[in-house]
Amino acid sequence: MTQFVYTYSCTCWENNFLVGIAEFYCFLLENSHFFICFYIAVMEKDQASFAMNVSSYVKKESVCVFGTGNFGRSLGHRMFQCGYSVVFGSRNPEQSSLCHKEIEVLSHAEAAQRSDIIIIAIHRDHYKFLGKLAEELQGKILVDVSNNLKINQYPESNAEYLAELVPGAKVVKAFNTISAWALQSGTLDTSRQVFLCGDDKESKQRVMNISRTLGLTPLDHGSLVAAREIENYPLQLFPMWKFPLYLSGALFIFYFIYFSLRSIIYPYVNKNTDRTFVLALSVFNHSFSGMAVTLLALVYLPGLIAAILQLYRGTKYSRIPNWLDHWMLCRKQLGLIALAFAFLHVMYGLALPGRYSGKWYLANRVIEQVIPHLLFVCLFFILFLKILIAFYLQVICMGNFTALTFAKSLVPIFPLLPPTPSPRWQDDQ
Repeated sequence: MTQFVYTYSCTCWENNFLVGIAEFYCFLLENSHFFICFYIAVMEKDQASFAMNVSSYVKKESVCVFGTGNFGRSLGHRMFQCGYSVVFGSRNPEQSSLCHKEIEVLSHAEAAQRSDIIIIAIHRDHYKFLGKLAEELQGKILVDVSNNLKINQYPESNAEYLAELVPGAKVVKAFNTISAWALQSGTLDTSRQVFLCGDDKESKQRVMNISRTLGLTPLDHGSLVAAREIENYPLQLFPMWKFPLYLSGALFIFYFIYFSLRSIIYPYVNKNTDRTFVLALSVFNHSFSGMAVTLLALVYLPGLIAAILQLYRGTKYSRIPNWLDHWMLCRKQLGLIALAFAFLHVMYGLALPGRYSGKWYLANRVIEQVIPHLLFVCLFFILFLKILIAFYLQVICMGNFTALTFAKSLVPIFPLLPPTPSPRWQDDQ
């Protein structure tokens, strides 16, 4: 095949390029059935081996779920749909009628003997019974999926507490960021990321394989120490918006107080004028405009500070301060808040009453009357200034002030004036 391609390539260059290409494609068409058969054979072999590996791994994999609550049932049912052999462990196996009919529900001790992967889908307050099953759970993989009601509610994370109760088990933190609704709906409208951590690499790998089989994307966060951070994720509401919202609230309060003092309090104290009617629109409108401009400046300011800092240090590879790093990470949120305030400023500007347009017409009328006379005032001022300069030169500097010399000194000021006529007796001579 290689010799043929080389021969035809030489023919293309020596004789005719188009003829050589045509003959080469004719050869491929004549022998296409051979390539197609070879490709089909290879793909069938790969598919058969892949199906055999999947069936041998998934069908034989057994998973135990402790807890028959909403999350435990949803996770167990989803794994059962993906081909896993699932068994539930419950305190009251006879009363667990909500589970799937084809899934067994046994006691905790019996269910723990069925699988080496046990998902603990119960609250932390009920972990104490696991200490009694230390022998049955020895060497098994315990997947903690619990969450807390508050951030940093306990001194240690739930996964670390579970590892202390069952010292011989391999604890992995996972699936706590996935809701029961996401598992029931097929994760089509929710995030597919699963954060997990653990001290044993093999255990984490097996849990990651389960998450991939469920259609999720596992993200390894390292050792079990990271469990506290993973448990805090579901309790955080817009974590990157916390600082921008606090800053925007403080700035808005400042602008509102400033414009209230300027537009309402100051006229009332000095002129005894009641201007509380401007509070509803004017004060808010001015506050919104000030907020939009200030926040927009805060969006671009950290980049300039970082650039100046890099120039001062002479390198861009040095770490910037933490406060500046956090500020730069919040630029997008600050920009969106600035856009919102600008939109409110536009809406309030359109909603202003008609008296503001009347004030504009009054100011415009005054300007129209002043501008035509402004040129005349400027010319008169220039003329008066030149007269003063001429008077100063003739009287103070030269000391011979006469009417004729003063008139001659004004000739540069009035170039269009006729020259001073000479006496007739001089013309006769």
